[in-house]
Amino acid sequence: MSHSVAPALKRARHLLIESGELPAGLVDSRLARSWQRSLACGLSPVGRPPEVPQLSAPEIRQATGLHHELIAHARPVMEHLFSQVRDAGNMVILADPRGLLLEALGEGDFLSRAERVTLKPGASWDEQHRGTNAIGTALTENASLEIHGAEHFLDRNNFLTCAAAPILAPDFRLLGVLDISGDQRQRHPHTLGLVRTATQMIENRLFLSKHQRSVCLHLHTHAEGIGTVVEGLLALSEDGWIIGANRAGLQLLGLHATDLGATPISRALDCNQASLIDWGRRHPQQARPITSHRGDRLFVSVAAGSAPLSSVPQPVSSPASDALATLNTGDKTMATAIDRGRRVLGKAIPILLHGESGVGKELFACALHASGPRRLGPFIAVNCAALPENLIEAELFGYTPGAFTGASREGKAGRLREAHGGTLFLDEIGDMPLTLQSRLLRVLQERQVSPLGGGKAQSVDFALICSTHRRLKDEVEAGRFRADLYYRLNGLTLLLPPLRERSDFATLAQRLLSEISPELALALAPDVARALAEHSWPGNLRQLASALRTAAALLDTHEHCIEWTHLPEDLVEELMQPASGPAAAIHASSTPDNTLRALSRSAIDRTITAADGNLSAAARRLGISRNTLYRKLKNAAA
Repeated sequence: MSHSVAPALKRARHLLIESGELPAGLVDSRLARSWQRSLACGLSPVGRPPEVPQLSAPEIRQATGLHHELIAHARPVMEHLFSQVRDAGNMVILADPRGLLLEALGEGDFLSRAERVTLKPGASWDEQHRGTNAIGTALTENASLEIHGAEHFLDRNNFLTCAAAPILAPDFRLLGVLDISGDQRQRHPHTLGLVRTATQMIENRLFLSKHQRSVCLHLHTHAEGIGTVVEGLLALSEDGWIIGANRAGLQLLGLHATDLGATPISRALDCNQASLIDWGRRHPQQARPITSHRGDRLFVSVAAGSAPLSSVPQPVSSPASDALATLNTGDKTMATAIDRGRRVLGKAIPILLHGESGVGKELFACALHASGPRRLGPFIAVNCAALPENLIEAELFGYTPGAFTGASREGKAGRLREAHGGTLFLDEIGDMPLTLQSRLLRVLQERQVSPLGGGKAQSVDFALICSTHRRLKDEVEAGRFRADLYYRLNGLTLLLPPLRERSDFATLAQRLLSEISPELALALAPDVARALAEHSWPGNLRQLASALRTAAALLDTHEHCIEWTHLPEDLVEELMQPASGPAAAIHASSTPDNTLRALSRSAIDRTITAADGNLSAAARRLGISRNTLYRKLKNAAA
């Protein structure tokens, strides 16, 4: 962007803010619409940035679980795309249909600058939160576009140049957006073209995955074009109707998305379906000329699918690749829970997850939802133990305007109604107050919700998953949980094993390290890995993830292997207790200095260095109070 263009854009934006109008011709119409929407959301280009929620790590895992299929097909394309643009200091970003960032690949100085404006997973870049930006504006306009420098509505984002393209599902629903973001001083004219091509690759992968058991036609105007990213794709039903197509396929045949399922192949191509399929089976991966109904000469290749034409329809999710399958890392008990859970997906059977705190009950519930027929609906999670008793009723059932003091003037739908069409996950259901248990039971029986303050009852339809670390039978006998609600919830109970009883510790630890630092191949030193595997882990996966995250943060830039000195010192102390004899013996024989004091001091020194001498920050990283850190430093110096 030239030096003359940026001031002109800022003057145009100032005129819009001052007068509420933008004369035609000053800026591109698409940009003008976005600026006007940003202004209507109450955003200001300058001053303090708006408060935008940042998802926690568990919430990010939940969000990525919901979009498991999209991420699985997008990630290889993103990695290839990043290899093409990394030298220019760019990032490659994947966002969901709401503008929530799911995945981001980046490195170096630009990554640090991007993180300062929260251009990272878990942040929302919807227009209402960030104003005009490539991700949010591409989603709103449902179009590929670039937003460069001062075209951003918020001044703090003017250092960016971004190109984004929507990703459509095989049925042309909006799945998300792919984006390349970089420094506006290094804008490249072909960036948007790269994003569009990568988006086509992702859409084609999704299409072929969905229709892998159908007869698919590959089309292009040149025989050499078949098999490339720009080929047209069609999926046919058993009786010869076009049931699926990618964008290029529709364009080649002059069709629209509304024609899918309503157009026989004989009306689009001059061919007999049976003879075409027979030819395709005899000449696999070969192209033959064919004429479209519009008289255009095309070339077609036939892929007959992996099942006979008379076979039953493909399942909603393939067990080999769905979100539940990703949780199966080799433990027999976990594999059994996954298999039993998958068998009841789509059936009106509530699921009750039982397991200790931190075993991953919410992650498992999210995977059940993402693998089932309601995966395109909402996944609504409510922690019954975290909500104050005086708020949980309003949170669950909603309320009408003015229902009580402090109620929102617009009222609130409530979490039960928000789950309509999807899945409701009630975490720690054993902590729900008795007075609300009867109301919940009534909703489950009548499938209707009445908000606080009166108003018409609203019908609800959702799959129900609950979890608890308590033995609900004991709670029933003690009078703390209603027996009739217990039997209503207990359609299928799945036991999630504690970490200390799982046989797949090494795989779990490596997967967590990959999630913590996907850009680095982190590993555990053999003696550390053995000691961690023998630990009891009272906090289960949550505790292990926290420990590994802290250890990874203490690595120097050139280090990739987690040693004893990188572990949180309270964990080192636990691992070296007499009860952990093997781990203690291994540690004593493999470290230069066998004393716990030396290990603790080494970990403290590393943390203080990593925190640039900030003792408060170092204490937070170590998981201890600042006073405890001062005391340990004093004792070490004595």
